[in-house]
Amino acid sequence: MFDAPGPRSRRRIFWVSAVSVLVLAGLVALGLRQFAAGGQLDADRWRPYLTWPVWRYLLGGLWSTVVAACATGVLAMAGGLLLALRPNRFTRAYAEVMRTVPVLLLVYVMLFVLPSFGVNLPLFWKLVVPLALSHAASYAVIFRAGVSAVDPGQREAGLSLGMPDGVVTRFVVLPQAVRHMTPLLVTQAASLLKDTSLGYVVSYTELLFNGRVLANYNGLLIQTFIVVAFVYLVVNLALSRLAHRLEAARARTAR
Repeated sequence: MFDAPGPRSRRRIFWVSAVSVLVLAGLVALGLRQFAAGGQLDADRWRPYLTWPVWRYLLGGLWSTVVAACATGVLAMAGGLLLALRPNRFTRAYAEVMRTVPVLLLVYVMLFVLPSFGVNLPLFWKLVVPLALSHAASYAVIFRAGVSAVDPGQREAGLSLGMPDGVVTRFVVLPQAVRHMTPLLVTQAASLLKDTSLGYVVSYTELLFNGRVLANYNGLLIQTFIVVAFVYLVVNLALSRLAHRLEAARARTAR
């Protein structure tokens, strides 16, 4: 999409990155100094997070997060595939609108608006359905890009053999498109996993919700949310690493 940066641009990028890292490190050091001055780094405040009951409670929330993310991913990918393979004015308009509407607004509609019309879903689906409606638009863009990356000659060859267009799409185009889409699908899964933190709005017991309950119980607000942020960081870094590995494997296969 962009030209490779030249020597001057690379030097500029290097210095901007270096300054940004130094500023970030300074802010972290300042924050740690303030925490230490306020006693937030005392060992007694962190000792509860070395016990199994606390981690069992947080990991239970993480498991609920993963379940909600998997259910959302399945529905969103199915909806995105349908939007990508049936391009028309409605599907294009849906994709554009859903990519601009905040997910939180959809959650509020599911939580406050639909019950007034007699539609009151369980807490799990009050989170999953809005997320699926929103992420289906993003998956549709990914699927379109993957299908477009397949050589048009593959479709033409299948049609020339007398295969119906739907059969060509399912058995010729999509299997090849998956190789191009897989890294993007993993990256989108990381974004979806983070959005499940909106479960606290509907009182779904995901990781962030459990973290809030734990902080209210033990009074260790800062420590609890740092630990929760660390868990999110580890999971999303693992997904990001997986996406990079898949991209590297795809690049080696394409040579």
